[in-house]
Amino acid sequence: MTAAPKNLKAVRTLLLDAFEDYGLHPLAVGIVGDAAHRGGYHCGSDRVVKGDYSVHESARDRAGLSINASALDVGQFYKGGHNLRTFSLWLVVECAAGAPDTLDIREVIYSPDGRTVKRWDREGKRKSGDRSHLSHTHISFYRDATKSGKDLTPLFRRYLAHVEGKPKPKPAPKPAPVYTLGSRTLRRGSTGADVRELQALLNRLGARLTVDGDYGPATENAVKAVQRLRWLDPDGIVGPLTLTALRTGFGRRTLRAGNTGADVAELQRQLTRRGYKLTADGEYGPKTKAAVLAFQKARKLTRDGIAGRQTITALRK
Repeated sequence: MTAAPKNLKAVRTLLLDAFEDYGLHPLAVGIVGDAAHRGGYHCGSDRVVKGDYSVHESARDRAGLSINASALDVGQFYKGGHNLRTFSLWLVVECAAGAPDTLDIREVIYSPDGRTVKRWDREGKRKSGDRSHLSHTHISFYRDATKSGKDLTPLFRRYLAHVEGKPKPKPAPKPAPVYTLGSRTLRRGSTGADVRELQALLNRLGARLTVDGDYGPATENAVKAVQRLRWLDPDGIVGPLTLTALRTGFGRRTLRAGNTGADVAELQRQLTRRGYKLTADGEYGPKTKAAVLAFQKARKLTRDGIAGRQTITALRK
């Protein structure tokens, strides 16, 4: 026989505890339809009918069909400025807004004024209801939610807090972002995992820093020292140019034919970005030298095919 699931019983109990003293009669808060009721969310698998909309219009209902009913009727109550009408309108607004705790509700059939009946349907397939809903509000829940035993009370607890005028709980603070080295520009005052990465990288290049994730004076001075050695403006700020120089050594030496290494590969990438098609293989061969000569000519630099300070500075601009 069609049964009332525990999670809907919990919602019923919650509402009765709050509003029974304000006119909400236990008989007006129903889950299972009467014995003659056939079809719809008040019925379980033993009472659904052929083509029943409460089963066939949603995959969630098809998957969740069980012996349980999956609807709740709520009758009249009056508490201060709150009643069945204001509750129904609040509920529909929250559902239409897609509030997370409403997502298990399929439909709400209600009367906003005691004269007309309206229907909010998450599936967008039904718009009206019969006149019995002038005096009560019908709430259908997707059958997979009631079948799973999911707690359905949070939405209704939120309404009770609204009725009591309690402030909304403050949202949990957002977790601090976790940065990786290169995802932002670093300077004195920066903190985080990317600063620790930077400090570890500087230590591999000879610095003696405490890897604490705090970009203080010592870290700034170590950055400036590397910038001077790599022919960069020693501003103590780690942007893309400084980070590339730290990682590849680009700018630590004059490059010429026959050189190999990560800094040569970076030279080739820099030239490629300016239209000279090279493979970044880290080998300073004839093609790389020809590209350097062409770049020097275009920038009116000394044409020697050697990537020294002047040429590397021009590439960085």
